[in-house]
Amino acid sequence: MTTIGDTVERVRQYIAREVGLASDARLLVALSGGADSVCLLRVVLELGYAVEAAHCNFSLRGAESDRDEAFVRNLCERLGVPLHVTRFDTRAVAAERHVSIEMAARDLRYAYFEDLRAGRGLTDIAVAHHADDSVETLLLNLIRGTGLRGLRGIQPRVGHVVRPLLCLSRPDISAYLTALGQDFVNDSTNLSTDYTRNRIRLQLIPLMREINPSVTRTILQTARHLTDATTIYDAYMADAARRVCHDGRISIARLMSEPAPEALLHHLLAPLGFRPAQVDDLVRALPGQSGRVFRSPEWLAVKDRDDIVLTPLAPTAEPELSFETCDVGPDFTVPRDPAVACLDADLLHLPLRVRTVAPGDWFIPLGMSGRKLLSDFMTDRKLSLARKAVQRVVCSGADIVWVVGLRIDHRYRVTRDTRRVMFIRQA
Repeated sequence: MTTIGDTVERVRQYIAREVGLASDARLLVALSGGADSVCLLRVVLELGYAVEAAHCNFSLRGAESDRDEAFVRNLCERLGVPLHVTRFDTRAVAAERHVSIEMAARDLRYAYFEDLRAGRGLTDIAVAHHADDSVETLLLNLIRGTGLRGLRGIQPRVGHVVRPLLCLSRPDISAYLTALGQDFVNDSTNLSTDYTRNRIRLQLIPLMREINPSVTRTILQTARHLTDATTIYDAYMADAARRVCHDGRISIARLMSEPAPEALLHHLLAPLGFRPAQVDDLVRALPGQSGRVFRSPEWLAVKDRDDIVLTPLAPTAEPELSFETCDVGPDFTVPRDPAVACLDADLLHLPLRVRTVAPGDWFIPLGMSGRKLLSDFMTDRKLSLARKAVQRVVCSGADIVWVVGLRIDHRYRVTRDTRRVMFIRQA
């Protein structure tokens, strides 16, 4: 029988082996109130990490959503864990962005977590994905169509997001909480087969277990093998890219001499926004005449004699920004809309200037105490090369006060001493 200590030790070893989490890390734990997130909170506290928690109420399940929020508040109060709670009108956001409710909820929560992490000076965001989630993700990607990366399952670390529980199964988590006498809440939507992931968990995986009772373990072993294969693949692709691509030109002769030219071309063009079908068409066009043009949202790929020439499209028009200054009243709150910058007006030097990012640009991101290069900041936010080329900043004198749509400078934030604010709104 697995003891409480056994489970904690398994997670400790997994963190040391796979996650790369420092012993003095300060964690923001994503706390839904479900069994997995409650297990995560209890384990990282037992391991001695400094912890704050965050809960998102997505306003999707009525009284059940409010019940989850109340449970989380009570749990954190009992454990002495600082808690941050926010509410979203998820359906409205999904309709506005023309995405699914699941996608809207995912984007909202990770943006909220990252803002909290940076603003609170925390090192990592800990989320409660476990081994069964990883299997479900692999199968979901396989059904939808994917490459090597999609067959690796969920990774233990992506940027600041860490997943310490990937070494535990759903039964492991249940046994640990039972041994602790720790309660949790259940999300009724987990039993609905309206969602593809739920159908995989409730219908497909049980059927697969009838064929192979150890199917979860064998799928995870395969995912580990594919993770190793991806490392080898990435190393080859990096070397091959250096061989065939120079100064924005891909040598067709060198490309075709590689063992897998089509895969290499997909590797080179996918980050620039080219769809797989476009790359397939480009491959078929290589033996033909020059002049074929392929366009992604931000790049052109032109077959020009012996090369494929890559050219960023002209920068988009200047963003439409509006500027408004007003006094701070007793009920003033800073808006959370990323399309709005709220700055201390008395610190600004007018007129403000709007320009694209220049080499060597830096600012102090909100919530940080030290300067950060814009190039590093944009890389951390996973902006594409083309997006980086057209990213706008608002400047007060020589200082960048807002990376438009992303983050303001900490020095120009609104504080308790602020008397006037300037709103800069992106249309």
